[in-house]
Amino acid sequence: MSETKYKRVLLKLSGESLMGTKSYGIDPDMLEQYAGEVKAAMDLGVEVAVVIGGGNIFRGIQGVQGGVVDRAQGDYMGMLATVINAMALQGAFEKAGLKTRLLSAIKMEQICEPFIRRRAMRHLEKGRVVIFGAGTGNPYFTTDTAASLRAVEIEADVVMKGTRVDGIYSADPEKDPNATRFEQITFSEVYERSLNVMDLTAITLCQENNLPIIVFDMNKAGNFKRLMLGEKVGTLVKG
Repeated sequence: MSETKYKRVLLKLSGESLMGTKSYGIDPDMLEQYAGEVKAAMDLGVEVAVVIGGGNIFRGIQGVQGGVVDRAQGDYMGMLATVINAMALQGAFEKAGLKTRLLSAIKMEQICEPFIRRRAMRHLEKGRVVIFGAGTGNPYFTTDTAASLRAVEIEADVVMKGTRVDGIYSADPEKDPNATRFEQITFSEVYERSLNVMDLTAITLCQENNLPIIVFDMNKAGNFKRLMLGEKVGTLVKG
């Protein structure tokens, strides 16, 4: 077994990442790909926890903008969407041969365990992938904030934000051809440059707890494993 840089990591995935080439919902090919990436890391002996968003199904702001519900109600609907995604990930992980536990910030005992910090850590110690659903369980907080919070709670070594771009850029690389990628950047620089890494609550939580963030391309095969082995992939945010 290769020596790894990290013992315990939290992987943050957006709900949109599960769409693949679709415009809505869940692409089975993406589930299979992510399951393979997580299994490769687990095979190295790394403990992996996952927080998944729900934007491929429903975002709270959608309901608000459409005049259907108020912000709090919309956010709760978005939390339920994350549980659907978490269940899909759980199925894909188990199909790949991994042992899993799904913990939700909102109680729904028939399909998942309630989030209890010590229980989550015990599952990780036993070699299970822990998937956190329903965000923080509170409206007005994003799943980015949920990822930072859970990472701090379970004493993860790093938050790894899997995206479709290969790091943090000075501008949106999909819109600005002159955008440059940072190999490493400080939390202060993220604030000063107003870079769209994670929301400010999530960033501040990581900064206050000296928890580094790595933003990387999750869709490139092998990247997650390479990070476990200490290779420089994506952009590191620290200090």
